Amino acid sequence: MHAQRRYTLTASCPDRVGIVAHVATFIAENQGWILETSHHADEDTQRYFMRIEIKADSLPFDLAEFRRRFQPIAAEFQMDWRIADSAVRKRLVVLVSKQEHCLYDLLARWQSKELDVDIPCVISNHETFRGFVEWHGIPFHHVPVTAEHKTAANAEIARLFEEARGDIMVLARYMQIIPAELCERYPGRILNIHHSFLPSFVGAKPYHQAHQRGVKLIGATCHFVTAELDAGPIIEQDTVRIDHGDTVEDLVRYGKDIEKAVLARGLRYHVEDRVLLNGNRTVVFR
Repeated sequence: MHAQRRYTLTASCPDRVGIVAHVATFIAENQGWILETSHHADEDTQRYFMRIEIKADSLPFDLAEFRRRFQPIAAEFQMDWRIADSAVRKRLVVLVSKQEHCLYDLLARWQSKELDVDIPCVISNHETFRGFVEWHGIPFHHVPVTAEHKTAANAEIARLFEEARGDIMVLARYMQIIPAELCERYPGRILNIHHSFLPSFVGAKPYHQAHQRGVKLIGATCHFVTAELDAGPIIEQDTVRIDHGDTVEDLVRYGKDIEKAVLARGLRYHVEDRVLLNGNRTVVFR
């Protein structure tokens, strides 16, 4: 967590000469103090990506005025851009089913203030973790998902997310498929932890698939959710080495440790505005 308040400007645009010069000049002319800056030019897409942290109290105006004054530059360079205030915590809505490890890890990080977010609620298709979540002082919503009521259940999840003024929806081993309409409604705002090193072994029981194939590495993937199952832009991944003596149960146990760490890292990058979308890929300024 940063000791001082920062504004974080993130932008992507068609690559050309003068982008950095114009943005830096704008900040300097308004007495802005740049604390951290990251840039990337992508040869494949011919797009330019940037992330700049500015000391908030160095500017003589607020964010609304920053947006108004910066808009002509953004328009000139055809920027997809946003600016965030470190004093305004992201609001994280967590979805979970019956596996506890990622939920437990996120709430422990939140409670210790390692994860600097607000968690207005947890939503689950089972009652399993109501007591645990409410013990943390967080509202718990049980939204059952059945074959005949999936549409209604997903509409209720969207309603609860809106009611909570959620910024990010995190699927912490939520074992339901998010419908295309929700993915399209919240692009780049739904994060999933998949218990596989994608794109290998998508769908259910990837550790069983990995064991049957005799792989020597298993992993986990934090990615954005899109309409195509387990195919959204990847934010973070990790692996662990295994051998012929490991059982499926061993793989699941190793995997849970990786899943927790990968989800926490990917979520932190996203919360700190370090993840920019580049088609079906990401630029992650660590």
